[in-house]
Amino acid sequence: MLLSQSFSSLIENNNSALNNTSSDLLNGLKVFHNGQWYICGNLALNEGLSPHKLLNSSPEDLDYQLLIKAAMLLVTDDVEQPVTITTGFPYATYRIYKDVAIEQLKKTHIVEYDASTFGGNGKRTSILDVKNVDVIPEIVACSIALRKGEEAAKGNFFILSCGFGTFESVLSMDSGVVEQSMISTHGLRYAINYMANELQKSHYLEMRTINALDDAFQKGYLFINRKNIDVREHRKAALRSYYNEVISPNLRNVITDKNLMKTNKIYLCGGGMYYQDLVDCFKNEFGEIAQLEVVSDPAALASKGYALNSLRVSGGLEKSSIGIDIGNATTVVTRFSSDQ
Repeated sequence: MLLSQSFSSLIENNNSALNNTSSDLLNGLKVFHNGQWYICGNLALNEGLSPHKLLNSSPEDLDYQLLIKAAMLLVTDDVEQPVTITTGFPYATYRIYKDVAIEQLKKTHIVEYDASTFGGNGKRTSILDVKNVDVIPEIVACSIALRKGEEAAKGNFFILSCGFGTFESVLSMDSGVVEQSMISTHGLRYAINYMANELQKSHYLEMRTINALDDAFQKGYLFINRKNIDVREHRKAALRSYYNEVISPNLRNVITDKNLMKTNKIYLCGGGMYYQDLVDCFKNEFGEIAQLEVVSDPAALASKGYALNSLRVSGGLEKSSIGIDIGNATTVVTRFSSDQ
């Protein structure tokens, strides 16, 4: 059984005492790094002044290193060491960052964190010995999860993945993935910026970060001058524009007549598939020619694929196999659990 935990991909420098501000470690991630304290994830979302993450950051960037440490903290007590970790990147940056990521991850990690945020006794140390590291394209991880995970998908199928930073596709066949069917283009951030531009025509948005706007995009409303502003229609228009201007033109080179002769099955995944307005756009274009299916838990699919790949690399050691997906909006860490 695969068990995934997720938290917002946000960090912020914070040296304040944050005693008993969270119910558990997942919601109280405060990590010590290079002589500074940083709040991460949901704690940064709740306590931060301007929490942030770079778009498609490098393994050498501060935010990536902190989010990796935070993900490791969540699984250290539940795995058998040394461990195997698989992670990945969008197809567009995978080759650039692969070697750097392996170098950063393949070692013994000593992670210092503040347990007082969730009722503990201050600064603690966690150690995770990483023996093996594999780095694969995120969309390939989705293919692994569909074939080897609970979906147990067979035959040929398209995978379309929409996240905050990137939209990606691939044609997955029994013999492997088809390289020429891989695309990597703008993600949901395009739609969020579109919505922000529309709102700015009638509202002053102050200095709101893209992450704050993403939160409003998800909830369907935001407060401006203490007034509740419904943004659902703006969101719907933004998603339609994003689909028509970014997704659909890119898919013309993927879902072709030639490839449809191989399969008309399409799996939809990634956090963007939680928006029914976006799913409806796919249905409007492909509903009459293809079988469309939104996977269960779409935002965690890549992380599950990473964990399943780690299981292969480790030689079948479930308790030592981990998958970590450092997403632009959400970080997901997956391990194997015997709990039912």
